[in-house]
Amino acid sequence: MPEGPSIEMVIVLDSVDPNALAEFWCAALRYRRMDGVEQYAVLVPLEGATGAMMLIQGVPEPKQGKNRMHLDLHVPDLAAEVDRLCAMGAQRVGEGAIGESIRWVRMLDPEGNEFDLAAL
Repeated sequence: MPEGPSIEMVIVLDSVDPNALAEFWCAALRYRRMDGVEQYAVLVPLEGATGAMMLIQGVPEPKQGKNRMHLDLHVPDLAAEVDRLCAMGAQRVGEGAIGESIRWVRMLDPEGNEFDLAAL
């Protein structure tokens, strides 16, 4: 077992419009927004909830190519969550499965960042 203090994970996502993308991800994750710092929008879980902090970082260039890492959001009702996020500006781009019990839908956020919704 590694020794030392635990490490806290913070997810950083580049964006040409961090304020707009922060609005999407706050609603998608059911997070709240804290005061921003310079070019960052800071998103945190609601009071009493757990989860990683997310920073939406303002950058001048748009996304190019496929993400090497993406978020998987595990949800109780896959179809309802796909509909909810599409209504907020996400795009459904595919789906996949492993066997009978593991299913997911590939999505893009409003700036084209990939993420998956998976059934619990």
